[in-house]
Amino acid sequence: MHASKGDRLVTHGRVVGEHDRVVEIVEVLGPDGSPPFRVRAENGHETIMSPGPDTIVDHGKSQDIV
Repeated sequence: MHASKGDRLVTHGRVVGEHDRVVEIVEVLGPDGSPPFRVRAENGHETIMSPGPDTIVDHGKSQDIV
């Protein structure tokens, strides 16, 4: 998985009725765009994330989540 600052990570819900979670990458901590990433959620919370196989990178134009 490779991403850049401003990309979004979309983690799909694992069970019926669970919504996808979307966070914005604010810093890439791994080499050459690889995980881990510092991310910001819609509520402004920031954390370090190493995405699993149920997460995709949305390279579309960045939108301000906060």
